[in-house]
Amino acid sequence: MNSLMKLIGPAISIAAGFLGGKIVDKAWTGFTGRKPPKHGNAEAQAEASLRQIIGFAVLSATTAALIQVFTDRGTQRALARFAKKA
Repeated sequence: MNSLMKLIGPAISIAAGFLGGKIVDKAWTGFTGRKPPKHGNAEAQAEASLRQIIGFAVLSATTAALIQVFTDRGTQRALARFAKKA
């Protein structure tokens, strides 16, 4: 069971990161009315000011760090619970 949780943890982390990225994109579009200035979107990058680019980078990095902390904690709690039961 422990090895199964070690495989599930990264999968949950990847899924949460993908979902978090989508939420950041939607929030950015909702608040600014523009597409997010991220890599691969040259049109949005050209239209964005330096302040907007830095703001998006900070928002994205903060969201990614929070997702990493919460998924790591959740995985550790789940491992501890399963270890107790075993």
